[in-house]
Amino acid sequence: MNVLTSITVLGFLIFFHEMGHFLAAILQGIYVDGFSIGFGPAIIQKKFKDITYSFRAFPLGGFVSFPDEELNNIDPRDPNLLKNRPIIQRVIVISAGVFANLILAYTILIINVTTDGIPFDPEPGILVLATQPEKAASLAGLKPGDKILEVETSTLGVGDQAIYTLVKEIQNSSDEPISIKIERDGIFKNLTLIPKNVDGKGTIGAQLQPNIRKETKKTKNFFELFKYTNNEFSSLLVKTIQGYKGLITNFSSTAQQLSGPVKIVEIGAQLSQQGGTGILLFAALISINLAVLNSLPLPLLDGGQLVFTLIEGLRGKPVPVKVQMVVTQSSFFLLVGLSVLLIIRDTSQLLIVQRLLNQ
Repeated sequence: MNVLTSITVLGFLIFFHEMGHFLAAILQGIYVDGFSIGFGPAIIQKKFKDITYSFRAFPLGGFVSFPDEELNNIDPRDPNLLKNRPIIQRVIVISAGVFANLILAYTILIINVTTDGIPFDPEPGILVLATQPEKAASLAGLKPGDKILEVETSTLGVGDQAIYTLVKEIQNSSDEPISIKIERDGIFKNLTLIPKNVDGKGTIGAQLQPNIRKETKKTKNFFELFKYTNNEFSSLLVKTIQGYKGLITNFSSTAQQLSGPVKIVEIGAQLSQQGGTGILLFAALISINLAVLNSLPLPLLDGGQLVFTLIEGLRGKPVPVKVQMVVTQSSFFLLVGLSVLLIIRDTSQLLIVQRLLNQ
């Protein structure tokens, strides 16, 4: 059931993205002849008012199609063809899917904050959520639930700044001992960490978060509601952009952090176990990721189409078809190859698959 929930959420987010393109075209009077969720052969297909709506076999994307004047006996100079519209109107149609996902993510965060409340201000220190077996944190005796209060006799602050301070100290101290002070069940202890050197940086194999109480509180007014939502939305958006930036500038280090559709569905299934709050958080995260991903300047994505359109605006004529075809085909093989690798990797990491392979 949880897997079905995550797949449904993904399908809804894709639908919302394509609906952005669709409405941006329809509301400007631009011809549209198809609206599809998924790729491959159509499972369900219905034509209404010259527009074919379809649900296809592989629901990992979607598209809005525009009529070919030759096949549809339309005058090539018809002003309602997308290619004949001013650059700004075409930019609106191309960008509408990205903005739709961003608006949806923001709306979801508002709903989540309204129904679930906001966390209390962080308390001093860092909370340990989990430790990995045989890693530095576990070997030092650190346990989930511990609160790290000091590092090298320096008191940690609160929130993200406290985590930044500790992580920086860990990364700069590979294979060197670090003294920390923790609180466990009201008792204070001193432990020694020896971060392991991984690619020149120290790691301890622990999941950390700001020391925040599990309880939440209702927002006092609309100002507090929107202030918190703005901060959460901005933080998620910036971190997502930084993630993609790191993938481009430092591929070798960040490639292992990539997740394909199988892993995304698995994460969604895990979050859905937490109920409505987990599902909403999953939807907001993926919606922002879809927006940033589609902004990348690859021809098969919205960002690539936007680049072609802007170049046309600067040149005063379209980019030659042959050039578009070469770039698009290269992009297609890159994306398909990456998707296949991610699906294979993510599938091999599923517990059920690992059990079968170990039998």
